[in-house]
Amino acid sequence: MFKHDKQLLKDVKVDGPNPNYASLLQDQLGGPHGELKAAMQYLSQSYRIKDPKIKDLFLDIASEELSHMEMVAQTINLLNGHTLEGMHTNVGTVETHVSGGLAPMLTNASGYPWTGAYIECTGDLAADLLSDISAESRAKVVYEYLYRQINDKGVRETIDFLLNREEAHNTLFREAFNTLQNTGSLQDWGVTQDSKVYFDLSTPGKYFNELIAPQAPRFSNPDQGH
Repeated sequence: MFKHDKQLLKDVKVDGPNPNYASLLQDQLGGPHGELKAAMQYLSQSYRIKDPKIKDLFLDIASEELSHMEMVAQTINLLNGHTLEGMHTNVGTVETHVSGGLAPMLTNASGYPWTGAYIECTGDLAADLLSDISAESRAKVVYEYLYRQINDKGVRETIDFLLNREEAHNTLFREAFNTLQNTGSLQDWGVTQDSKVYFDLSTPGKYFNELIAPQAPRFSNPDQGH
């Protein structure tokens, strides 16, 4: 069961309309590294998780990602303003000014519709967590790119909040990953000679040697406060 709180996770504001930048921000609404993708990926992955603590973590973060989506959509709303100005939307999609009535649409910055093909879900918790760690890193990078391209103080404040929340999720997923040693795809790691060989197939130079005792991946504790 889901419940919606009418209060935004964090209030958003803009200095003024900017339909061109609204098109850029669309990528974090309906793009491959956006908030809807994250929410749907973590929710989909949660259905097969048996560990109640990790399942709860996935559901918590998925729910927060939906609240991020709401913040992004409201920011796009404010940036689009109240006047249809397709001629001033010089990049990305103009569809919101043609058929969307200025409503934030589930598309990326180029106007391509959101698709479930963005979702990565294997049923193997270790593999899924690595995908999620990567997803949070990519989302932060996109927010950083967006931050550099706007001087609007209100938009920058929203983006700064969201990219820091991506860092928090990344940290939590890494901590969860570290609890999975010797489970799923992390079992029987490096037991055959084939798992230790390094093929030097590019020349000149060899910069990596064969592995001696390979271990399953693990992260140093990302939360230094523990």
